[in-house]
Amino acid sequence: MSPKLGETPSQTVGPYYSMRLGGEGQNVIPVPAEGGQRITITGKVFDGDRNHVEDALLEFWQANPGGRYNHPDDTRELDLDPRFSGFARAMSDFKTGTYRLETVKPGRVPDLEGAFQAPHISVVVQARGMLDPVFTRIYFSDEEEANHDDLILRRVPEARRGTLVAELEPGSDPAIYWFDIRFQGEDETVFFDF
Repeated sequence: MSPKLGETPSQTVGPYYSMRLGGEGQNVIPVPAEGGQRITITGKVFDGDRNHVEDALLEFWQANPGGRYNHPDDTRELDLDPRFSGFARAMSDFKTGTYRLETVKPGRVPDLEGAFQAPHISVVVQARGMLDPVFTRIYFSDEEEANHDDLILRRVPEARRGTLVAELEPGSDPAIYWFDIRFQGEDETVFFDF
């Protein structure tokens, strides 16, 4: 009888993203034919010591301005420009830790209780040293009423909800929202289990 082999040990993700995953233009979601409010989301990714993370990879997934996802499971009869993927990818800058997403503000999508979620963008974050990606959301500071009614935000302790809200830069046109992602500490971004 041959000896039983154990599992291959885990290995951290290397700093390989810049080889191709952060390609030029991947951080831009084209404006769909149905229009929408053009926005930019920018911020930094911070580690537990509040140093910027040089090689974070962020993936964004969102609905179009009408509240429909470009996904086969979203079969609602709403306008959907096939060029609007609703997906983008951004790298944090090696020197500053800053990332940038150019997109349109998403519309409201249904929740599991028959109401509507506040406009939001889903985010997956990966970086060197992380065995598994983390999942979070970006909500918008100028959507207070919708945020108040959002099923997911209501489940987050009130003191932590602000870690999920991007702040609108006053007077910016097109709109610029600031959203930092923080690992560990009292002001850690809320991450979700999937």
